[in-house]
Amino acid sequence: MKKNVGSIDKIIRLILAVVLFSLFFILDGNARYWALVGFVPLITGVFNFCPIWSIFGINTCSVKSEE
Repeated sequence: MKKNVGSIDKIIRLILAVVLFSLFFILDGNARYWALVGFVPLITGVFNFCPIWSIFGINTCSVKSEE
């Protein structure tokens, strides 16, 4: 798995994950479970890999990783 998420992109993804997770405590009823979408930016930020970006050939990582 090649890294394709750079440092600034990683920070943005992690902040977005925190914001989405906070919606779990703000929203009422079943709408609060939409906050669990925050797992997507959290996992892609932690592992520095976004499968959708690899499909489109996007790479924000400045360091080339070796496999």
